[in-house]
Amino acid sequence: MFIKLIELIKLIGCLTPVFHLKVNDRCKFYRIRVGLRHNFYFMKQKTSYPKDQIKVLLLEGVHKRALEMFQDAGYTDIEHSGSTLNEDELAEKIKGAHILGIRSKTKVSAKVLANADKLMAIGAFCIGTNQIDMKIATEKGMAVFNSPFSNTRSVAELVIAEAILLMRKVVDKNKAMHDGNWTKSSSGSLEARGKTIGIIGYGHIGAQVSVMAESLGMNVIFYDVEPKLALGNARQSKNLDELLKQADVVTLHAPGHASTKHMINAERLKQMKKGAILINCGRGDLIEEEAVKNSLQEKHLGGLGLDVYATEPKTNKEPFATVFQNLENVFLTPHIGGSTVEAQENIGIDGASKLISYLETGSTVGSLTIPALNLPVQDDTHRMLHIHENVPGVLGEINTLMSKMNVNILAQYLKTNSQVGYVVLDIDKNTSPAVLDELRKVKHTIRVRNLY
Repeated sequence: MFIKLIELIKLIGCLTPVFHLKVNDRCKFYRIRVGLRHNFYFMKQKTSYPKDQIKVLLLEGVHKRALEMFQDAGYTDIEHSGSTLNEDELAEKIKGAHILGIRSKTKVSAKVLANADKLMAIGAFCIGTNQIDMKIATEKGMAVFNSPFSNTRSVAELVIAEAILLMRKVVDKNKAMHDGNWTKSSSGSLEARGKTIGIIGYGHIGAQVSVMAESLGMNVIFYDVEPKLALGNARQSKNLDELLKQADVVTLHAPGHASTKHMINAERLKQMKKGAILINCGRGDLIEEEAVKNSLQEKHLGGLGLDVYATEPKTNKEPFATVFQNLENVFLTPHIGGSTVEAQENIGIDGASKLISYLETGSTVGSLTIPALNLPVQDDTHRMLHIHENVPGVLGEINTLMSKMNVNILAQYLKTNSQVGYVVLDIDKNTSPAVLDELRKVKHTIRVRNLY
């Protein structure tokens, strides 16, 4: 059936450039590229775990493309649910699961991980991982992946839309129309062209905003704690104060961190131009809410667009309240920056591809817990994965063990972070299975897996 699939894709590839197939016969490894962005990997050779015995648990309405990718890769024991489980429910459900896929509202606590007797990897099909106890996951040698860039375009588009709507005061005019009031006036309504947008945080989203804003004829300045290559005619400000004084629109894309908490406070608001627009689609705690509210009421800040909040409801059924409700020229959205059909599909593809790659090749690119290794696939070998505490001497002990057991190492890969080390061994196919048991006895071992 798999070979028929490959032949079908070859045929499609002859008809259209959308599909591209690369076959590496030596490694028995197939890469199917769809469009210009996504690579899917399928291994012809079997892993040590039969795929029908690997339990995949996808919760919280993870996009169906993730489900389809696991199915296409040959996995059959998959539970796909729209439910958000509480701690006790997830602690029970996690037993026996090898892969867990969640979004932002499912809490993977220490209690849950204590019951995760077979869990190898967690996929956060979203940007953040605050809902996961990363310390415990790392200590248990569980690979945690997220999807930080798949919704970049969606967030950037919302920022540009809010900037235009707030500069044109459309928010207030829309409300007036719904109330039956015709308020046709150009007073205070401004074009985006020729205005200066200040981007705080010039990462993937900030850079996308930069390109889109410049295409509208806006002047782009940005501030980042690191030197960044400016796109187009954008220029990097020397400091945050300089940006705030020049920008007509300020948009926040800094990461959540102790150093960025309340970075927009009363003092910083005073440095902004009178009538300037503030947009926050980054992290809720980047702004000091009372200070921003006061600035709006004093008519110094000209408008506000928010998609994130210091406190957010856990479900759609919970009530929402903020100090910014019913204020003039304030645009509020319920954390939907990345909530587009396209973004959710891209996140599903990205998250599933990382999890499948880890299962089948041992690759940890994108992992936030296990050191990142991008691994080639070797033919006619055994591949063994060894995750251990990052202390001196472990690699030496592994190599001494291999030497004593007369094991021929064909390739060896090592990467460490502050907490754990990750060693991948490609060894002779005729090696005794006893090697795996001996690897488990190495001091400071966290987890060992015979991949194939």
